[in-house]
Amino acid sequence: MSDIQDYAGTVYGGLGHLLLEFYHHKQLPVPEKLLQIQELERFDFVIWRDLLTQLQQKLQTPALGLEIANFVQPRHLGIMAYLALSCETLGEAMMRYHDYHRLVYDGSPLEVRVENDYLSIAWVDVPLNLATQLSDEIAMALMLKFVRSIMALGDIALHEVHFRYPANKHLNLYEQFFHCKVRFNQQKSVIFMHVSELAQPLRQGDQTLQKLLQQQAKALLEKLPNTAQIDHRIQQAILSGLQKNMFQIEHVAKQLHWSVRQLQRHLQKQGKTYQQRMQEIRFMLAQQYLKDDNLSLHEIALLLGYSEQSAFQRAFKQWTNRTPQQWRSEFLANADREPAFIPALEMATSNQYHI
Repeated sequence: MSDIQDYAGTVYGGLGHLLLEFYHHKQLPVPEKLLQIQELERFDFVIWRDLLTQLQQKLQTPALGLEIANFVQPRHLGIMAYLALSCETLGEAMMRYHDYHRLVYDGSPLEVRVENDYLSIAWVDVPLNLATQLSDEIAMALMLKFVRSIMALGDIALHEVHFRYPANKHLNLYEQFFHCKVRFNQQKSVIFMHVSELAQPLRQGDQTLQKLLQQQAKALLEKLPNTAQIDHRIQQAILSGLQKNMFQIEHVAKQLHWSVRQLQRHLQKQGKTYQQRMQEIRFMLAQQYLKDDNLSLHEIALLLGYSEQSAFQRAFKQWTNRTPQQWRSEFLANADREPAFIPALEMATSNQYHI
């Protein structure tokens, strides 16, 4: 486990080539760090973030990520781009992007949902201490710019684009690029489009080639360290610890065969402390337990590792601004009125999404 204890994600080497071409276009002196990564198949996301920040400080250009994205070519995105090129519809390309986006950047999951006739593509779980406005906007702009280049008819009609960063005075540049309403200060960075857009045809489709490319992509994906699996193991260790009343960081680290410092550093790269992660899991469990009206609040408090019911009630009030009993009553009252909602991307053989 020591080889991935500090794993924070990597990006495809082609993005380094893209940045180098942008430097040449601007006739700027190339940083030594950018030259050093030109022969690498992948490099650390932190290096990518630092190179972007350095360029931003040098140029002081608004919406720089959108400008860089204008230079994107298939070679910069690797097999992910060639998979998209082999697809017949936008929906099929989005499905492939969802499945294999980690080949471009493998540091966080991509959240794709369908709700109220809109498809949302969100970049989530990138710690705020690692990501920047520029790294978020270039990830979104690269995907959109490339897909636009392979559309058979017209453009993608986006509904809205959200960024989780403060608004700036250059909103018009973002709305000109995305051709839709752009909002800042949102919960996460998301692209929204109507599901009808997914039926749009692409210029060229080759199902035989796509099958071969998928085999290659799967083989590449298996080589990447899977942070999601690591986080799942941490969650399971905390869950097990709560059940045994041995949920202190020392016990959880021991279950993972890590040192306390290794566990702390892994969580730190996600912008969290161990206490915050444990409280997140407690909150998740508390909601599940409260849905079962056979469990008393005293029993739930014990299941969550609290010595007293009052301590659980105080914690829950901090999480939700409601008491556990108020939350339970509201849930039971609204249980029959919750809207249906697709947590992941699905596609039928006709290339239409199930809703």
